Amino acid sequence: MFSPDIIAAFLTLTFLEIVLGIDNIIFISILANRFDEKKQKKLIQIGLLLAMFMRIAMLSGITFLIQMKTTLTTINLSWFSSEISIQALILLGGGLFLLHKSTIEIFRKVEDIKDSSITRNKKGMTFTKALFQIVLIDIVFSFDSILTAVGMTNGIPFALFIMITAVIISIIIMIAFASPVSNYINKHPSLQILGLSFLLLIGFMLIAEAAHISETNIFGESVGKIPKGYLYFAIAFSLGVEMLNMKIRKNKG
Repeated sequence: MFSPDIIAAFLTLTFLEIVLGIDNIIFISILANRFDEKKQKKLIQIGLLLAMFMRIAMLSGITFLIQMKTTLTTINLSWFSSEISIQALILLGGGLFLLHKSTIEIFRKVEDIKDSSITRNKKGMTFTKALFQIVLIDIVFSFDSILTAVGMTNGIPFALFIMITAVIISIIIMIAFASPVSNYINKHPSLQILGLSFLLLIGFMLIAEAAHISETNIFGESVGKIPKGYLYFAIAFSLGVEMLNMKIRKNKG
């Protein structure tokens, strides 16, 4: 149970779960910005707990998750072909949702649009609506997390126990740091735009991933997989540059 291989797999998996959960924290932080401080903290905690239960449920039903990769239907045209599965449809829907949500939020912040009482009553963001959106995006983000966990623990004893424990601990760590991170992002408009830009990138990546796992061909060219390392490097690099800019602005102020 406490062999070096199992401990190494557990520590590595916990770290990766935290890294893969950054997307979730950014998305939840953007939604939480619509509410007062008390509700922000509550939304972040509930959102991350929902993510934890979602991932545990998917780990427990890993057989069903594998079946979701089974081809539902095949499209074969002269210029377009694709083998569509449930997993691909979920990733495609999640990518389009992130593109839509991020674009609207960027427009609101750039144009400095505030939720009036009329807008709030008709189309505004309510706490329940925010939770519903978090659940939807949790389903999409959980795929990466679960598939990474399954791949890392394949052939290791107590694999399911290791995966569930790593998920629980990573979520507890994220809950502890999510509120300070969210507050820091919300106090700096440039970081909010940067975070929304990251979500746009992630949305495009999810759409490309859906096309890749569907073995989609367009005009004879297959859609390749975007290495996630490129995406996370771009995020880390952009964040580092923005931190330097913030420090320069602070020194000049």
